[in-house]
Formats: sequence, C-alpha cells, structure tokens
Amino acid sequence: MASEIKKKAFWRAVIAEFLAMIFFVFISIDKTNETVSRSQDIVKVSLAFGLAIATMAQSVGHISGAHLNPAVTLGCLLSCQISILKAIMYIIAQCLGAVVATAILSGITSNVENNTLGLNGLSTGVTAGQGLGVEIMVTFQLVLCVVAVTDKRRHDISGSIPLAIGLSVALGHLIAVSKTKNKTNSNYPCTIILHSVQENNQYNTAPMY
Repeated sequence: MASEIKKKAFWRAVIAEFLAMIFFVFISIDKTNETVSRSQDIVKVSLAFGLAIATMAQSVGHISGAHLNPAVTLGCLLSCQISILKAIMYIIAQCLGAVVATAILSGITSNVENNTLGLNGLSTGVTAGQGLGVEIMVTFQLVLCVVAVTDKRRHDISGSIPLAIGLSVALGHLIAVSKTKNKTNSNYPCTIILHSVQENNQYNTAPMY
C-alpha cells in the first residue's frame, strides 16, 4: 500500500476521477435542473446522464476505470479489483469533484428562478421508504453492470464497455427519475451548495448499499 501511493499512475488515476466527476456532474445536473414532469423530459435527463457517463468512461476509463460513483468504487473494492487505499482516494476525489461541479453550475445558473441544481426529491405519493428502495435497486443494477464488464478475469466481453455502462445509467434514470429525480449518486453536492438537508438522507445512503 505504501509503495502504491508513490506511483505516478496512482495519482493520475485519482486526478482523472476528480476531473471526470466535474465534467460528468456539470453536464448531467445541468439537464436535471430543468423540469422533469413530462415523459420526454425524463428521456432527455436519462440520455444526458447515460451519454455523459459513457463519454467520461471512454475518456478516462483506461486511466482510472472511470468509477465516478462511490458505490461503484465500493463494488470494485469488494470484488478485489482495487486496493483499499485507492478506493478511499477515489471516493474523496469523486466527492470533491461533484462539489466543485455543483458550485460552478450554481454560479452559472444563479439567476435561474427556483434553481434546485437537480436536487433529488420524492414525487407525489412516493414515501421515503419507497424512494430508498428505488434508489437501492437502480444503484445495484449499475454497480453490477460496472463490476461485471470491467472484470479483468473475464474473456467473453464484446462490444463497447463505456456504452454498456452508459446504458445502465440511462436505464436507472428511466426507472427512477419520475419517482425520486434519481441521479444514482448521493445528494451531498446539492445539499452542500444549497444548504438544504430535507429529504436527502435516503439519497445519500441508498447508493452505498
């Protein structure tokens, strides 16, 4: 572990996660910041997230694996694909990147009326428990997809891995946006920037199950 932290490749990977997270959150949350009440809006948001994650996975996947989600990093740690030290540094980089991206977006959209920065929220008729369940399920399918397609022990994978991950993200949003304004990531960046903590506990914890 001590030798790993001295390697340039280690820090390149951490920096890649940080920068990719900035671009991913900025692009995707900007689209989520719009109203998502109509079915076509939900499709737009889902495609924005899916295309953003696929682009970032293609761009930095060879450097860091393009986890871009603490839950994915935890899944890779549990499947012995990365070390504990790298997992910790990845999560720190992801959190910092998300906060920076949200702060930038907040500054750019400061004049927008009722600017929520894509803050998650329960739809009418959806309870906190139901929202938690939805978040757990869509996050699980994403982590399962990422861990499966990036497993170096597999030799039967064909096609585009970034596209598969992007489709998994889009699928999760198609299912959950109408219920929780899902982002398959914890809600902490918006909470920090907006200084709001209402109804956010399920979104901060569910992606880590």
